Amino acid sequence: MRPSSEQPGGEEARRAVEAVFRREHGAILATLIRRARGDFELAEEALSEALAVALRRWPEQGAPDEPAAWIQSVAQRRLVDAQRRGGRERDHLRIDEEDLQIAGTEEDDVHYDEVPDDRLRLIFTCCHPALAHQAQVALTLNTLGGLRAVEIARAFLTREATMSQRLVRAKRKIRTAGIPYRVPPPEELEARLPAVLDVLYLIFNEGYAASGGDALVRQDLCAEGLRLARLLLELLPEEPEVRGLFALMRLQDSRRLARVDLDGSLVLLEDQDRSLWDREAIEEGRAAVEAALRRGPPGPYQLQAAIAAVHADSLDSRATDWEQIVLLYDRLLEMSGSPVVRLNRAVAVAMAGDLGRGLAEVEALGASGELDDFLYLHATRADLLRRLGHAAEARAAYHRAIELADNAAERRFLSGRLRELETREP
Repeated sequence: MRPSSEQPGGEEARRAVEAVFRREHGAILATLIRRARGDFELAEEALSEALAVALRRWPEQGAPDEPAAWIQSVAQRRLVDAQRRGGRERDHLRIDEEDLQIAGTEEDDVHYDEVPDDRLRLIFTCCHPALAHQAQVALTLNTLGGLRAVEIARAFLTREATMSQRLVRAKRKIRTAGIPYRVPPPEELEARLPAVLDVLYLIFNEGYAASGGDALVRQDLCAEGLRLARLLLELLPEEPEVRGLFALMRLQDSRRLARVDLDGSLVLLEDQDRSLWDREAIEEGRAAVEAALRRGPPGPYQLQAAIAAVHADSLDSRATDWEQIVLLYDRLLEMSGSPVVRLNRAVAVAMAGDLGRGLAEVEALGASGELDDFLYLHATRADLLRRLGHAAEARAAYHRAIELADNAAERRFLSGRLRELETREP
């Protein structure tokens, strides 16, 4: 514990607890779920109780030297207590003050993060084929990524109440069906791997471009997505798509420091200071994608990694081989037909020098209605209209994009572009 002269007040304690939650929520909860034999709700309530205890005690005693281990320890004691009573008396989890005095000491049998792949076990459990794909992704984002139902609902374009119900049903199905909390044997891996890869990328991507909040980048989620991808690669070194996903994450993460300026404002790829790009990450990512592509016909993540590698090879935006990127998107479209891939391809077409054709493809996507509520469709359309000098239409598109932007950094950027257009008006 800190000495009394350095004891934090209530606000400092709250920030310390929130910091632990952001960084270590997934690791702590994954271990608790294993110890709760797959009972998500029991594990979550034990963790919630431990966080409440920390908020009450840390202002008095100071934060411990290892706050994550302390919270893990208290949560484990609450979990054991509930299990001894049958694990069902959820409204009566006791706070035993004497018990807390030894939390984190040698008498404690809890070892924080004692099983390195507990989080990987959690992902495979959440991605069990007994659950619908959307439930798999939502459950993993909630438990491992720490995203709330309202944040996940926003990503899935649904209501918070609907998402909350979906999460509760998924957690209870895992418990009642006795779905094992484990990385499955080799014969079961293939069926679950696509969902696991999607979930890992969504975790990373939520960190790389946060859907809400003040900051554009959540470094904790970027780091967690990369850590889990590396762990999965160690588990399945011969799977090209696993290596492709790791390469994609590593290459994208290499640009993280250049994506925002000193004020935390968004910096577009074409305007980034490429001297800030992490060359070590680029080299590792490039080596990974080359190794993956040598193993046979590429899959979606290998192709996306190849696109990221083309960007990484360019000293500036003008030197980017956009024609090669268009061809890679063509191959990606053959596999997925995703409207988001079509949007990205349209951007590449525009950046390759044909702004009019790129805008026409974006307009066609908009007319289809598939991406009506997708921020980046309207932001892309606004940017292309701006570049082509269609100010009135660009302003309307920027207004729509701003309406859809839940991230403060993105809202500031879009609002700035809108003000620039309005300032230029005669």
